[in-house]
Amino acid sequence: MTEMPVLRPLSPFGAEILGLNLPTGIDDAVLDWIETVFAEHAVLVFRDQRLEAAELAAFGSLFGHPQPHLLKDYRHPEHAMVSFITNVKPDGSIDEFGLKRASSWHTDETWEETLPRLAMLYALELPPERGGTIFADMRAAYHALPHDLKDKLNGMIGLHGRADGPDGLRLYGAGEAWNRRAEDPEGRHPAVRRHPLTGRKVLFVNPTHTHGFVGVEQETAVNLIETLRDHATQERFVYHHHWRLGDLVMWDEAATMHRSAADADPSARRILMRTIVYPGRGVDEACADTGKTS
Repeated sequence: MTEMPVLRPLSPFGAEILGLNLPTGIDDAVLDWIETVFAEHAVLVFRDQRLEAAELAAFGSLFGHPQPHLLKDYRHPEHAMVSFITNVKPDGSIDEFGLKRASSWHTDETWEETLPRLAMLYALELPPERGGTIFADMRAAYHALPHDLKDKLNGMIGLHGRADGPDGLRLYGAGEAWNRRAEDPEGRHPAVRRHPLTGRKVLFVNPTHTHGFVGVEQETAVNLIETLRDHATQERFVYHHHWRLGDLVMWDEAATMHRSAADADPSARRILMRTIVYPGRGVDEACADTGKTS
């Protein structure tokens, strides 16, 4: 009989998994166990891993369909479905875009019609102190909304672009974000979604990519997006992950928002590998060549 790993809660919605070697320790029983705990714990931390890019992509493929990231410059040179989250250029200098990338609250790639199922980050190099990644539980955030706001949001359709939500514009700049909207897809998704596996209601509005709502005047929409951001990112809904080398963090894209912490030394090297997994199985090498985003 396979020995099951140990689950230890880190927050109301995050947990760490101990005693599991990802390259060799995944059989059907362990995979079923991970799927079960992932339905409840939207952020899972796998400690003390030693992974190559191919192993990260292979682990992601157990849960769905990894796809290459749209930013070619950040893709792994040999494994396109793995990309780097980093503030270091290949020549060792500071990557200015990498410093600010992913530092506003967002859910990945919500401008797409088909939404990611989950994402994974694996730590290769870390700042000596501080920093981290912060997650917000959008299931709990929805549940705690006032009844009148729940009633208002149910039935509303959010409009999602690359980086043209109010926080995206502040982070990346209005010209760059709005210029991309003319040629890039705009996602339309319910402001309140049913989680595709659990059926729980989830607040699905993020201030980086959500720039409006169907039939709602722009100023009113922006005010609502910012109100929902401030509500969802209260301390009671948030888990702050303090990275250790060897950590792999997997999060549910349907149930969370996330951002990088803003307190790390910008000159300290930070290199993580990432894969984003869509529903389905296998690896798709096709990817659109488009502009910068989270």
